[in-house]
Amino acid sequence: MTETAGTQTSAFDANAIDARVFPPSARRGSQCEQLKIGEIRATELTEQFGSPLYVMDEQAARSKARAVREALQREARRVGTEATVYYATKAFLCVEVAKWMIEEGLALDVASGGELLVALAAGADPAQIGFHGNNKSVAEIERAVEVGVGTIILDSEIEIERVAAAAKAANKVQRVRLRVNSGVHASTHDFLATSHEDQKFGQPLAEATRIVGQILTHDSLDFVGLHCHIGSQIFATDGFRESARRLLGVYAELAALAGRPIPELNLGGGFGIAYTSEDADAAPDVAKIAAELADIVAAGAREYDLQIPKLAFEPGRSVIGQAGVTLYTVGTTKTVQLGGSDAEANPADVALAPQLGLTGAPSERLYVSVDGGMSDNARPALYGSDYHVRIANRVSTAAPALVRVVGKHCESGDIVVQRDVLPGDVQPGDTLAVAVTGAYCWALSSNYNYVPRPPVVAVRDGEARMIVRGETEEELLAKSV
Repeated sequence: MTETAGTQTSAFDANAIDARVFPPSARRGSQCEQLKIGEIRATELTEQFGSPLYVMDEQAARSKARAVREALQREARRVGTEATVYYATKAFLCVEVAKWMIEEGLALDVASGGELLVALAAGADPAQIGFHGNNKSVAEIERAVEVGVGTIILDSEIEIERVAAAAKAANKVQRVRLRVNSGVHASTHDFLATSHEDQKFGQPLAEATRIVGQILTHDSLDFVGLHCHIGSQIFATDGFRESARRLLGVYAELAALAGRPIPELNLGGGFGIAYTSEDADAAPDVAKIAAELADIVAAGAREYDLQIPKLAFEPGRSVIGQAGVTLYTVGTTKTVQLGGSDAEANPADVALAPQLGLTGAPSERLYVSVDGGMSDNARPALYGSDYHVRIANRVSTAAPALVRVVGKHCESGDIVVQRDVLPGDVQPGDTLAVAVTGAYCWALSSNYNYVPRPPVVAVRDGEARMIVRGETEEELLAKSV
């Protein structure tokens, strides 16, 4: 970094592995100081399986799945009810990971015929599968009914007739939930309660009674409750509190309509996780959020004089996100000068000044280009998401530098890590490890610029095995007819 007025010595360690974002097994080796995941050196993994590479820590995924399930079920029992915890497979799904979730006692939430196929191939009990989607095809509905999917979540009035017809043709009674929009939108620390919805999912809560009345006219459907998903990356429970209160407010009316209590309430998922060290202190503790959610539902049931319904939740990112790390190889680097005064500097860059040993805004940024990018992690381009990165193949005593890790694609928005601090001597050939890539990275991957998707490798106790095969350029070419 260029020396500027007001520089100071920084005690920040740009080599440190933050256990709050990396998997618990991630650490520097005592001799070579390389990053290890699941007791395997990062460079051993890239030498064997190639770069870029998705690495999934099996123990981390299993432990978090178990912790989330146990916390939600324990707190549900405390307030006198039960809870089913569905793993939201859209976050990351392959046969092997689905098996982990099943073995840890989670049900599975799918949103397409393809996800259903994978869940069944993993040995899931169809009765422990929930089927989502705003545009399920007739073929997908018929398949779900045929195999015995436990619950289909109705997203529109059209689906009522389609599911009812499929169940009648199969001589079955299909359990269904109705997805509604509570008018509560939650994201990170904030939520907004409105009276209107303008989105593709669900039905207005004000229409729930009328639509449930339609469901109840079909003998082939068993209406078991409402479903609501209020957002993603939620750090506080205020939004859940308001949403649950609104949903339970119509349960008495629905019970009168059905002539029986409504047995279930699905509050969805969206529990937040830390992607960067700066987020780590604010990220919610699963035990705390589970206790608060149970209390919220119990209080709502008391307010409306209802029997506490059985609860269902659909965590995905909070289960699998931290278990994943993506390894890249550096190709080129270049330094860009940052103009303007301190007042004009990006506040997020300025926030990193103490780590850089500066008292003012950074004057330059080191661009680090890697062999992947938006094809293997679309979230920064789609949502402006940020990630945390470390050099994996070595440690360095070089002065820290403000870096931006970018990909190889023909897009200026092809960014992997918006900003972080690395040793300033990061160089071509270095292996970089980007944390918290277990959710929505492989799942959203593409072949933009005809770049093959990387493989996914599971690590555990010093052993690595491929669980999703990567692609080759030849395989991509072979798709052309």
